Formats: sequence, structure tokens, C-alpha cells
Amino acid sequence: MSYQFRLIDLIDIERLQALQNYFSKAMSITIVIVDESGIPVVEPNDLASFCQISHLEQRQKHKCVESSHAGGHTTLDASKPVVYRCYCGLVEIAAPLIVRGQYLGAFLLGHVRVEPEKESNIPYIVEQQNCKNKSTLTKTYEEINFVPYERLTAAANLLSSVTNDIAEQGYVNNIQKELHAKSIKLAEEQRNLAQLEHALRDAEYKALTYQINPHFLFNVLNTIGKLAFLEDAQKTEDMVYLFSDMMRYILKKGDNKLITIGSEVNSIRSYLAIQQIRMKDRFTYEITVPEKYFPIASPFLILQPLVENCFNYVVEPREVKSHITIRAYDDGKTIFIEIIDNGDGISPEKISFILSNTSKRNHDKSIGIQNVQSRLKLLFGDSFGLEIESDNKPNHGTTVRLRLPMSTANT
Repeated sequence: MSYQFRLIDLIDIERLQALQNYFSKAMSITIVIVDESGIPVVEPNDLASFCQISHLEQRQKHKCVESSHAGGHTTLDASKPVVYRCYCGLVEIAAPLIVRGQYLGAFLLGHVRVEPEKESNIPYIVEQQNCKNKSTLTKTYEEINFVPYERLTAAANLLSSVTNDIAEQGYVNNIQKELHAKSIKLAEEQRNLAQLEHALRDAEYKALTYQINPHFLFNVLNTIGKLAFLEDAQKTEDMVYLFSDMMRYILKKGDNKLITIGSEVNSIRSYLAIQQIRMKDRFTYEITVPEKYFPIASPFLILQPLVENCFNYVVEPREVKSHITIRAYDDGKTIFIEIIDNGDGISPEKISFILSNTSKRNHDKSIGIQNVQSRLKLLFGDSFGLEIESDNKPNHGTTVRLRLPMSTANT
């Protein structure tokens, strides 16, 4: 049976935009993600001033799209990242997005200059043109970022590997949904509802916790970390290794659906450390989770989506300093973990919508909360899950509370 999908069918565009933005800021490289036709599917960020000015002329902008289209098809033919120069001579790398033999699009990294001895051997993807016909273009061309060739290729390999596996995850999830529907129909015909419920609950959980597995992720991360060390880029080196720790946690394998609260807390410390490197003094945080709770069982990756929402809706949109608190307590039978921010709060109607299945069906931004909610209920029952409280007033914040059983230990 053959399935055909588009890139936007397999990866949520907002998640794809966030992934592009994160890598672009971390590596100081412009990234453009195009579909199978060479058309950008998300907004390019940190586009060089030279390119922005060039794009004011439609002819120049058309030539840039032509270069991107040619780069995407060249990498498709090669089935691996390809280095080339655009019509203006800037160095780019096209990395293909291929799932189950189907070409979905490509990552285009670059708009940079590299070592002259490397650059001279890189071919043009389309016919070279004189792009510096104005003094403003000549000046901005000289300001274009210089990136070591090895660092550029390492970033391309990393991004290609991670995104291909995320797309593979999306492919599996789409197929699982189709099989899910067919299984329901078959079970109704066979009147075997009890057996169907068990099979679907297991399939749903696996779909929620599917783990990406880039084949050479850590080799590339180590390469970037060593390059940052050699370049004396301390913050970049710190961020790469913190990110590496997070990815090791995310990529853990095994059929065990439960890890420990201690593991979750350690992972979220790495996530917050990365955000502090990126955002400096925009926020502070406090984690008060007593060690006595560390052995208690917890679903995998339930804190990070909730803390990430604090950044999406509180820290980043505001000019004032934000504060995030993560704390835990219990009543003897249930452990409560709270993520508290000092933002402007959420209305009761929005809270009801977030916690309802409607937001999940509509692909709302609260999909991360729905994911956590679904897994808690699947594993521990309907008496456990998420609660959200908010006064819906400026600076009064929001509290997201997780309820987990204390009696379950992951040994």
C-alpha cells in the first residue's frame, strides 16, 4: 500500500518554524525550508541585509527562488546535502527531506561566506550574475556572515537528520490514524469492542510518545561543540552540550512508558539553561521539587511542553522580566506538580477550550497540553491529568497542575 503526503501534512508548520528559528539563532546561519516545488513553507528568519535589499527587485527575487528550486532538486538527485553558490555567489547547502522514498522538500542553509580556498571550488547552482550593482549592495555584501565550511556542513547534516526523523514520525502518525479508523470499522463488524479498545489505547499511546532517532545526531553535535571551543565561542559551546543532553534524554529508547520525576526535572533544568543562554535576563526561574519525589514514576517528557508554553505566551511576548516556578507537593496519595508563571493569565473559556478535545481536533497551539493530558489519563486513569487555574488578570499569572499517583514507582 502506497501513501503520498506533503511536508505540511507530516510536520506542524508552527513547530517547523520554531525548529528553523532555534537552529538559525544557535548557529548564526540563515535557514529556508522549501516544499517539493521550491516554495518556502515557513517565514525565513535572519535573512542577510544583502538579500533583503536584493529582493526589493522582482527580477532579483525571482532569481533567488530559481536558485532555491535548483538547489532542492540537486539535493534530491544526490539524496544527500549538496553545497553550492547562489547566483550572487553566496554559499548555501541544500539538505533533502525524504520519507519512505518520497521527496517532500529541502532545507537551504547559508547565505554566508566561507574560507576563500573552499569557496573557489564551490560551483554556482544557476548562472552567475552581478548582484553588487549598487553601493548599498556592495557594502551589505561585505557584511555577510563568515562561517567555517566545516561548521556549515555539520549544521546541515544535523538539521537534515533531525527533521527527516520528525517527518518520519508524522508519516507513522498519519498511517496510524488511517489504520485506527479501519480498525474501528472492522471491530464494529466483528462486535469485538473490548479487544479493539485495548489495541487502540496502546496504539494511541505509542503515537503520542513516538521518539525521533537521528542516526548520527551526537557525532554532529560533538563536531559543532569542538568547533565552538576552537573558535572560543563559549555560549555556543555551552548551548550545544546542553542541547545534546536534552536530545539524549528525548531519544531514549525502550518499551517502558514510564520514567521518573527525577529524570524529568533534570531534563527541564537543561531546557531552562538553554533558554537563559538564549534570552539572557528576560526571565528567572525556581525549581522546588523535593528529592523524595524523584523515584516516583512519570510519563516521558511531560514537563517540557508545559514550560515551553510559558516562553511562548509569557516570556517572549512581554518586555518585563518573567518568572517561572516549578514545585511539587502531595496529599499522601497524589503528587501535584505545578508550573506557575507571572503572565497575564487565561480566561475561563480559553482554559475549557485548551483542556477539551476540540483544541486537539482543530490542531490548536495547545496540542502539547493535550498530549500530556492524554498520556496521563491513558496511563493512570481519568482521576489524574491536568488542571489549569488563572485569575485572568495582568501579572497574576497561570498555574498548570499535574496530578500523578504516588503509589507508582519506576524501578
